[in-house]
Amino acid sequence: EARGEVAELKDNINTMIDNLRLTTERNTEQDWLKTNLARFTNMLQGQRDLSTVGRMLLSELAPLVGAQHGVIYRVAGDGEATSLRLLSAYASDGMRGHPERLKLGQGLVGQCAQDAERILITEMPREITPISSGVFKVKPKSAIVLPVHFEGQVKAVIELASAGSFTDLQLSFLDQLTTSIGIVLN
Repeated sequence: EARGEVAELKDNINTMIDNLRLTTERNTEQDWLKTNLARFTNMLQGQRDLSTVGRMLLSELAPLVGAQHGVIYRVAGDGEATSLRLLSAYASDGMRGHPERLKLGQGLVGQCAQDAERILITEMPREITPISSGVFKVKPKSAIVLPVHFEGQVKAVIELASAGSFTDLQLSFLDQLTTSIGIVLN
């Protein structure tokens, strides 16, 4: 209930507090982003076995971005013989499994590889395979399919599904991480 100069001073102080809070949040997000990018780069550095890379990647990546299910396919072959081969799966229910091979353009993974573009789904259809646990099953709320690039070529595709929504920070992290992964996979 301040008036005059005191009210103006109060408003200025509140604005400064809001600006400080916003700056602190941005710095915290950037620290998280840089720390985790460095952690993945160090973790994957020097790895030679692709199946180990795929397993390590998904087992660390999925929990970090709040995904409960994931797969990674690598691009195999050249020209007309190009296909995608399953490299690793995370929290697979084993009942339906994942195709060992996909053609370019086949399903979202194949389409992502063909177009070299990220696909983000924020509203899942009703008829979808649920994410399963020993005690519950839940339908994913969102999914993301990411191309892994190296020198302009797609080397792999990562698909993650979550019972929640991916945040802007997580999406930025995933986009930046795929570049680092491309170097490792190459």
